[in-house]
Amino acid sequence: METSSKQLHIGLAGLGNVGSGVYKNLIRNKDILQERTGSQLQVAKVAVRDLNRQREVKVAPEILTTDWRDLVDDPAIDVVVELIGGDEEAFELISAALHARKAVVTGNKAVLAKHGKRLIELSEEKNTPLYCEAAVAGGIPIIKAVKEALVGNRIDSIYGIINGTSNYILTRMTKAGISFAEALQEASDKGFAEADPSLDVNGWDAGHKAIILGWLSYGRWLKPEEISVTGIEDISSEDVAFADSLGYEIKLLGVIRQDQADERIEVRVAPCLIPRTHILSSVDGVFNAVAVHGNVVGETLFYGSGAGQDATSSAVISDLADAAKNLINEVGCTGFVPQGDYGVALPIEETISQYYLRLGVVDEPGVLAKISNIMGENSIGILSVIQPEPKEPSTHIPLVLLLHDAEYGKVSNAMRKILALEAVETEHTLLRVETLEH
Repeated sequence: METSSKQLHIGLAGLGNVGSGVYKNLIRNKDILQERTGSQLQVAKVAVRDLNRQREVKVAPEILTTDWRDLVDDPAIDVVVELIGGDEEAFELISAALHARKAVVTGNKAVLAKHGKRLIELSEEKNTPLYCEAAVAGGIPIIKAVKEALVGNRIDSIYGIINGTSNYILTRMTKAGISFAEALQEASDKGFAEADPSLDVNGWDAGHKAIILGWLSYGRWLKPEEISVTGIEDISSEDVAFADSLGYEIKLLGVIRQDQADERIEVRVAPCLIPRTHILSSVDGVFNAVAVHGNVVGETLFYGSGAGQDATSSAVISDLADAAKNLINEVGCTGFVPQGDYGVALPIEETISQYYLRLGVVDEPGVLAKISNIMGENSIGILSVIQPEPKEPSTHIPLVLLLHDAEYGKVSNAMRKILALEAVETEHTLLRVETLEH
């Protein structure tokens, strides 16, 4: 790869919210970036879908194109920034840039979760770096921390609140006592939710990020279909209130860890109860936080803005600064390079945690005994039982149980038998309780 003297020519694919932020902030901080990198970071060409669309940043018409291939084919461009979103076209773009031996910066967690193994192999084959700091947790430098600052550690576990939209919704349900639908509408009105918020609330935005963190931590990729992902759509105000009364907060939590005995990797995302005594429970609103436990450093916590134009563009520009320094020093595929093969996923049925269970039961003698017997038959202990008075007259009353550590498969088996009882409603809530202990 060649670059002009002390100049980095950037091809920017995508001028949406994040792309506009990158363009704007490169101009805004050009002097300090030149001081720190020894290069002028200059956007030389920008690929957009619509030349006539009104945008918040003004770009010279002569550097605009509607074909991202113009960025790849231009010999003057040193690095391509992929911010077009989606997965298949983005995969094609990144692959083409790496084949052309142009460094690539991407913030696209979906394309990495689906095609990361192939892209990392191509990066190594072409000795051309692929940077992806913006793909996880926005402005929080979690990828760089795991790759560099914690390189001397075995990662015991990562627990992450890594989707700002879901965290905002759950925070408002807890603090304001409003419903999921009301909190989602509020998030949309304030611009915290996308026009289509499905990937946020169904857990898959966080799921893609969790796959990337699993690769960074253990050097192996898991396929999206191998991990367990549950969203927050079914969380009720009643469950939020019960969790609060028990000393917990409900958070959409990504869990990444590896069984040291057989090296199977556990990656899952689901709403969980977190004890209010743990600092992650206090992460509110659109903020993200990632707790990383290393076998040398112990527990570390990374906190900050997990999304938004400026936070994400900060991560992209950080990668561009690294690219500039590496190009000057003629460094190719850089830094920590995991094995990049496919790992073995720990089946969800074998994952272990405590649980919160809310049932609707008929108020008659013997119901709790039947439920307890089924739990005992499946080797599941009951930590505590709460049977509050119903707020309104009903044929069924709420019954809340906290369960000891148990394999999810055993809990699922017990639930099938419990929900088959005539005295138990089929509508219920089962959530994990994460103690966050090591």
